[in-house]
Amino acid sequence: MRRNILPLRDTMALSQGGKERGVRMMVETYLRRGRRELQRLCLSPTLRAGAAAAGYAGSGFLLSAASLMGQPQPLALGLICGASGWQAVLIGLGAMVGYPVFWGFAGRMGFVWAAVAMALTVMVGQRRREAPLMLPFASTFLTAATALAFRLILDEKVPLAVYALWVALALGSTMLFMQAFSCRDAVTDWLVGGVAVLALAQVSPWPYGNPGYLAAGLVSVGGAFPAAALAGLGLDLAQITAVPMTAVMCMAYFLRLAPLPHKWQRNAAPAFCYLAAMVICGIRDPTPLPGLLAGGALGSFLPPRAQIYQRRGGTGFAQVRLELGAETLAEGQRLMAEIQPPPIDVQALLDKAGSRACGACSARKACAQKDNLTKDLLFNPLDADCRKPGRLIPELHRAREQWKDLKGMRQQQREYQGAIMQQYRFLSQFLRSLADRLPRQESAAPARFQVEASARSKGKEKANGDRCLAFPGPEERYYVLLCDGMGTGLGAAQEGAMGASYIRRMLQAGFPPEHVLRTYNSFLALRGAAGAVTVDMAEVDLQTGLAKVYKWGAAPSWILRRSGAEKIGTATPPPGISVEETREAVVKLSLRRGEVLILLSDGVDGEGVLRQSRLSPDAPPGELAAEILEMAGGGAEDDATAAVIRLRPADLCQS
Repeated sequence: MRRNILPLRDTMALSQGGKERGVRMMVETYLRRGRRELQRLCLSPTLRAGAAAAGYAGSGFLLSAASLMGQPQPLALGLICGASGWQAVLIGLGAMVGYPVFWGFAGRMGFVWAAVAMALTVMVGQRRREAPLMLPFASTFLTAATALAFRLILDEKVPLAVYALWVALALGSTMLFMQAFSCRDAVTDWLVGGVAVLALAQVSPWPYGNPGYLAAGLVSVGGAFPAAALAGLGLDLAQITAVPMTAVMCMAYFLRLAPLPHKWQRNAAPAFCYLAAMVICGIRDPTPLPGLLAGGALGSFLPPRAQIYQRRGGTGFAQVRLELGAETLAEGQRLMAEIQPPPIDVQALLDKAGSRACGACSARKACAQKDNLTKDLLFNPLDADCRKPGRLIPELHRAREQWKDLKGMRQQQREYQGAIMQQYRFLSQFLRSLADRLPRQESAAPARFQVEASARSKGKEKANGDRCLAFPGPEERYYVLLCDGMGTGLGAAQEGAMGASYIRRMLQAGFPPEHVLRTYNSFLALRGAAGAVTVDMAEVDLQTGLAKVYKWGAAPSWILRRSGAEKIGTATPPPGISVEETREAVVKLSLRRGEVLILLSDGVDGEGVLRQSRLSPDAPPGELAAEILEMAGGGAEDDATAAVIRLRPADLCQS
């Protein structure tokens, strides 16, 4: 007899491959754990408050380093006046530390700017809404009065150009940062980025580690053209290199748009353009290269942005609130997932059964079984070694029933928990999608197709359990929904009508079909109404002519072409069986070439009608649905419904 024995090298290769897979799985496990731990840390209120406080204080500290014409500038003053409350206090404290650190004795005027602006902003409080120009003019007056006081008291002679620059920057920076804190837009973001680059460029712990170059490289790779130009202007105003950085950043932006074969070449565009400018200008200064390379590398991690959406006024406020709501719901889902119900105390049930059975037993003192009740006896009471089993066995049966009841309650709690988690997840995703779509000002393109839909139905009783609805949805979607209530009569009609109405409202509100169907499944499962309704739904995209057929417990559908009929979809269990298990089936198809989609309820024998007849897809949908029901006959034991869906080009329908 021959044996199939692998060669030694193949065995070693398999062993090595198994080890590699094991190491990979272990690394992925640790990465997932680390990611979850980071997410928990990021969502910690204490850490987030600490990070926000450090960010505000650090921004004031860094802006105090900004200089023009060799003099400190009141940019931190504008940031303090643009903020409010504790934010202004933190920014002011950071600036009060930054001016002495960066300017020494020459920074005492900036220290006064920061201290007075912080007190002024706190005192004004909510009145800034009533008079939005109060703080800009107050900061301008503060800057002018401070410079005049230092000139008269300390005999500091400030050139007129510097004096005028201080006043102008105090007014302009205050208005800029007030706009940034209230309702951001693209222009505000570009200007703030340029100011940040100007300040960072003058915070250089060592020549090759200037953070201004890193920020400029990041903006030129991942930002818009005005942002890149303003970042280069900030570097030029900082006067840290003789190479014209505005031209370098503009060239880097256009170079990244070129069809380069590798992504790293686009990310290295700032460094390439700087080398070219250095050669053209005849200047040898390699200090910006590390920062530009690092900024370009960081730009590769930024998500692609096809266009810049603006947040203005109430739209921006609503978008922020939607994003915060989505984040809160996602955190609620994570916290809900960590809740674990306590285990069932089986020993307590056994002790209770033993005390009831043995408490009044005359042989309890000499009985060894009363202290040896184990879990096995809970499921096999007849195995109990007892002198008087007539007492113990019924109590063990009762304890087992209590254990089953507790287990059922735990299962029901898990179902409730799963349903709540599911809704939190669905609502979080829905709010995020709304926030993403909210600032878009694009006009919807006209639909390329129009729907021709019709349904015919026959009920076994006066109340028909089949409910068919056809209605438009958001974003050029059209839905045809067929809900079949279990059985016939008034109860089936009520279930079908309630399910169809609930699903229609959620779809028209903008919820994705997957979310809607799984939400309805949870609703039926928690009601204990498994199989009360089957769902058959077609979603048609009027722009592309593509369709999706969602089935949950419904009968197979059919696609009718001139060459014949084809069955689509398979029978699945009805909704409402379990919250955790999702059993809906999705079929994708096209209706662009005159195909006809036919949805049937359980009362229609699709095999007998569509396989054995020659139906024409060119017939009107109403006539086609009526013909299908007529051929199905009236001997079925269930309500019968046929819905026919067909697309026509929109221009043909209008003509």
